[in-house]
Order: sequence, then C-alpha cells, then structure tokens
Amino acid sequence: MTDNQITQLLTYLLFLMIFVLVVLVVVFIAVKMKDNKRKKEEKANDMTGDSEGVTSNTATRGYNKQSIFKFMEFDKIEDNMIVQKNGNRYLMVIECQGVNYDLMSEMEQTAVEEGFLQFLNSIRYPIQIYVQTRTVNLESSISNYNRRVNEVESDLRRKEAEYESNRQSGLFTKEELKAQFYEITKQRNLYEYGKDIIYNTQQMSLNKNVLNKQYYIITSYYPSELGTGNFDKEELKNLAFSELYTRCQSMIGALYATGVTGRILDSNSLVELLYMAYNRDEAEVFGLDRALAAGYDELYSTAPEVIEKKIAALDKEIEAKAISKAEDVVEKIRTERERKLEERKVRMEDIIDEMAKMIIKENEAYLGKEIVQESIDELSGIRQKRKIAKEKAEEEEEKVHEQKTVKKPRRRTTKTA
Repeated sequence: MTDNQITQLLTYLLFLMIFVLVVLVVVFIAVKMKDNKRKKEEKANDMTGDSEGVTSNTATRGYNKQSIFKFMEFDKIEDNMIVQKNGNRYLMVIECQGVNYDLMSEMEQTAVEEGFLQFLNSIRYPIQIYVQTRTVNLESSISNYNRRVNEVESDLRRKEAEYESNRQSGLFTKEELKAQFYEITKQRNLYEYGKDIIYNTQQMSLNKNVLNKQYYIITSYYPSELGTGNFDKEELKNLAFSELYTRCQSMIGALYATGVTGRILDSNSLVELLYMAYNRDEAEVFGLDRALAAGYDELYSTAPEVIEKKIAALDKEIEAKAISKAEDVVEKIRTERERKLEERKVRMEDIIDEMAKMIIKENEAYLGKEIVQESIDELSGIRQKRKIAKEKAEEEEEKVHEQKTVKKPRRRTTKTA
C-alpha cells in the first residue's frame, strides 16, 4: 500500500469519527432539552397543586396529592357515600351475607332462584356486584382470647385461694365447701377450654391460605339525572343520599326473599373496603387500624412535642404508682382480715361461752333466777378450768423444752491395774 492510499484511508476514518461525534452531541442536546422540559412541567404541577391549595416546598418527582387522587379515582368519602368526579357521581355500597346454596334442599334452592329473579326484575338502575377476597388475620382474635383467658385465670386463682382459706377455717359446712369446689371446677374447665382455643387459633394463623370472601352490591347516582336546576353542592349531596338510600333499602328488601341479608356500609366500613382494595398485599400484616394509628393519611408527618411526651411519660408513671399503691393497700387489708380471722379462731371458745351466757340471761323469765345464776357460774367454772388447764399445759411444755436443752454430764471411768 502506497503512502497516498494510507493518507486517504486515515482521512476517511477522521471524517467518520467527526460524524459520529456530531451525532452524539445532537442526541445529548435533545435528551437534555427533553429532561429540562419535563422538570419544568413537574415544577409547574407542584406549584399549582390541587384546588385546596396544597403546595410542596421540595421538588419531589410528581408524588403529590393531586396525582394520588387521580390514581385512586375517587374524591372523598362522606355521609356513607363515595364521591367521584368532583361531586358528579355518588356511590353507595351494600354488604351482603350469603347463604349456603349447595346445602339446601331442592325446594329451598328453587325458592332462592325465584327470589333472585324477582330481585333482578325489580332493578331499574345500574348496579355492580363486587366480590372481595381477604386473608383472615387472626392476630386480633388471638389477642382478645389471651386477654379473656388471663381474666379467667386470675378469677380462678382468686377462687382457689378463697376456697383454701375457707376450708382451713372450719367455719363452713361440707355442702358450702362442695358448692365452692364445684364453681372452681367449672372455672378451671373454662380456663382449659380457652387455652385450647388459643392453641388451635395460633395453629390456624400459621396457614396463610385462610381466606374470606365478602360480597357487595354497588349502586351509583348522577346529579345530572335531576336535569337543569339551581342546586348547590349541599342540596345535591342530600338529594343523592336520599335517592341512594331508598334504592339500597329496596334492594335489601328484595334480597330478603332469597335469604340474603344486607346492610348499608357506613363511612368507616367504606374506608376499610377501599383500603383493602388498594392495599391487598400490605393489608395482611398492616391493617387499617395500624395504618390509621401510624398516620398514613397525613400529608406531612410531625413528631409530637417534647412537652406532650413528658406529659405522657408522667401519666404512665402516675398510673404505675397508683396501681402499686392500690395493690399494697389491698394486700394490707387482706392481711388484716386474715389476722382478725385467726384471732377469732383462737377466741372462738370464749365467744361461745359469752354468747351462751347472753342466751341464758335473755331466757331468765322462763328458766328462773336460780337456774340462770347456777348456769352462769357453771360456764364461768368451765372457763376457769379451761384457763388453768391451758396454763398447766404451757408450763409442762416449757419444762420439756428445758430438759431437752440441758446437757447430761459424762461419767468418768478409771482403770485399775
């Protein structure tokens, strides 16, 4: 290859590289301009916000309140209705409790079918049947079971302690103790049954395929059906509510012939329905109650003030000290009552003698003065004898104790050669 050919080849390569570089520069400029245009549009959207004047100080990537409402396809929930399209459409929902059609007899199935045909023939407006499948979350049920079983257990322990105290006191008959033991047995059986329920429920909660189906009928109303008229938003809302409520009540009555019961969902139930629809995966572990407690519906989340935290901590401390003080007072009163019971046991014979004397004195008119006096002296002698016998027994016990403590001297032995 000659020098001229090499020079010509290098020239072609140079022109090709320049052309590629120019194309890359043009593409870069076009992408840059498009990106700048998109940022300007996002900034304009953030500045305008929604009709209520919600603004954003930081240029986030379009996750504003307006775009969320567009995605959710409804404006708000008000007066047991779902409001759509800026008040141009209202929805009301009926929750239906189904019947087990397969377990019915042929006659019952025919009655259900005829009732459902009557229901369809009575409809004069559009409806939508919606079925929502939910994963059953047994965590709340387990918590309620644990709380109730703990209450049953504490009641059982209290009754057992009371029964043991009454049994040792000797002041109750066998029939009374038997009745108390029967109540304790019932309470113990209830406690064991509750523990079995908790265990079985916990085993069921390990199965992620526990599903529940909810059936709903949705009906809609358009204020445009009223025609041309000067109605404000409040009047339109009231008219929509009246019309939807009348429709839902008529449908509930028509469904009753099929054995299906229904109820109109209130605002809180509508919120739960929509939350389950939009958060199907998260609702299993993060239900609506937790979401509301976490403040998911707030546009901006702020931490509580320091003073509020201190007040909450102080309230907890006051509550803990109050509980501790109450327990101490109850224990003190309980100990005092037990001490009085022991004293009464010790003085039982003396109390019996005193009551016997009172009974004899009250019947002096029937017994005679001499008999009353001799009876009282007899009771006093018995009391004195009992006292003397008790003192002698104590003296003998002390002597025996002294004899045990005195050591006997050892005998000395001498060996003789």
